[in-house]
Amino acid sequence: MRVRKLTIAAMALAAGLSLTACQNDDDGTDQSTAPPAASTAASSDGGSGSAGSDSAAESSNGTGGSGETGGSGGTGGTGEDGKAAKCTTDELEITAIDATVGGDTEGTVAVDLKNGGGRDCSLAGYAGVDLKTDSGTVSAERTGEPAPSAVLKDGERTTFGITYPVNDSGGSGVRITGLVVTPPNETKSVTLDWPGGASLPVTDGSGTPVRVGPLGSAGQGG
Repeated sequence: MRVRKLTIAAMALAAGLSLTACQNDDDGTDQSTAPPAASTAASSDGGSGSAGSDSAAESSNGTGGSGETGGSGGTGGTGEDGKAAKCTTDELEITAIDATVGGDTEGTVAVDLKNGGGRDCSLAGYAGVDLKTDSGTVSAERTGEPAPSAVLKDGERTTFGITYPVNDSGGSGVRITGLVVTPPNETKSVTLDWPGGASLPVTDGSGTPVRVGPLGSAGQGG
């Protein structure tokens, strides 16, 4: 009877060892396949991270490009700082009339600049003024008055004055043949007929000069 009990116990022990061995084999198989799975995940994460960085860079570049495009595009007559862009010579209708008042010791010409560009535009400062004469070009001197900026809507205008010495010497003087006006911050000029007195007095340079007032002014030097 004792022998049979021992035999049964031995068989149970052998069965237990066999089951443990099978379980260990299964665990080993799982462990051997686990690293490749982890490696694959790491590789996928790494790829996603790299793509994410590239996408972020592309997004950053794209945003920068959009910003630059938006800044340079603007709206109609709006510049990069949100203000009206400057008026160009081609957008301005420039005319000149005699504005001398009886009894004045100097002659006056008023120059009118009208915005005909179909958009708002800005002007600031002094226009360039040259008188063409039979003795060469006479450039007007600035009066030195403050020159505020102005925004002209389409169809609006601003005026400035040119003053010059009247030739009352009785002689022919220096004959004026034309007026050249260059709008502020522009290089393109417009040549007009001179509407004022026909000539300037001949001087040695010590007489009254030709002067130009700032935009928005008219009359004698302003």
